[in-house]
Amino acid sequence: MSEQTDETYDPETEAVEAPDEQGEPDAAGESAVRGEELGETSSSRVDQLESEGDIAADYLEELLDIADLDGDLDMDVEGDRAAVSIVGAELSQLVGEDGEVLEALQELTRLAVYRETGERSRLMLDISGYRAQKRAELERLAEETVAKVKDTGEPAALEPMTPFERKVVHDAVAAAGLTSESEGVEPRRFVVVLPV
Repeated sequence: MSEQTDETYDPETEAVEAPDEQGEPDAAGESAVRGEELGETSSSRVDQLESEGDIAADYLEELLDIADLDGDLDMDVEGDRAAVSIVGAELSQLVGEDGEVLEALQELTRLAVYRETGERSRLMLDISGYRAQKRAELERLAEETVAKVKDTGEPAALEPMTPFERKVVHDAVAAAGLTSESEGVEPRRFVVVLPV
């Protein structure tokens, strides 16, 4: 019998937002001090993410050299995670069928960052725009599914997806005003879009 669980939060792919720490101002102006501390924390977090991106880029550059592949590396911070993209020459072999090689490379890159920092990374890797294209396709699928669920009033289950793919769908469904859950067990977890 397979275990079935509901999910609206995937710790591998979703950011944890810190609660708003702005309090009532007191006579000593403590809320201003808190604001300064938050600014410093935010700045140090961006520095940490940029450092993760640098470590990942160094690791991936060595990997490209070993494999004798050409590619340029772009680094950025997107939300609460570092993002590294390999762009340039034909790199489809690094994406693989349905992004399987890309997922494996991302995990290896996260491990390389962990080895250097001692902290678990949520770094996102993209190669030749694969994830960006996949995100657009999934957002279209989510829009179509939301329309279907609104028309029929019945839940709709999608095909099994990776954690990245499920997160994109969950976000798109939430933006459209509906809710969704993930069900099933990896690697066959899938999204169910629920009616209002």
